[in-house]
Amino acid sequence: MTILILNGPNLNLTGIRETSIYGVSTFGELLRSLQSAYPDVEFVYYQSNIEGELIDKLHEFGFSAAGIIFNAGAYSHTSVALGDAVRAIKAPVIEVHLSNVFARESYRHVSHISPWVKGYICGFGLYGYMLAAESLIRNFQLPPTNV
Repeated sequence: MTILILNGPNLNLTGIRETSIYGVSTFGELLRSLQSAYPDVEFVYYQSNIEGELIDKLHEFGFSAAGIIFNAGAYSHTSVALGDAVRAIKAPVIEVHLSNVFARESYRHVSHISPWVKGYICGFGLYGYMLAAESLIRNFQLPPTNV
């Protein structure tokens, strides 16, 4: 079973950038934790600062992956095209944000992706990705793991 973790702009700087908002842990640490917790799941990680590359990955994995964990970063609030891509695919998508976007600037309160996802998690830092993985495995008829 494959779960794609898809991250948008500036998330390559997690652990370095604005640690008071985004935390000090890195995605490398998160991936090791996910593999340890779910050894039967193949986690594919992809990050891009380019909107079209994110759309390409949604198209590539959206019909074959068991699920997608998607943090489009600031593109969540600006990209109709990413929302359209999520709407077009079959794989269940969980939208994740590291920070509580509703406690931040008002323009972050709207997501063009949210209407098309199975679930939305924000404000739990990198742990939100663990919650999303657990949700995909337990709630969307994915094969069980030994957890």
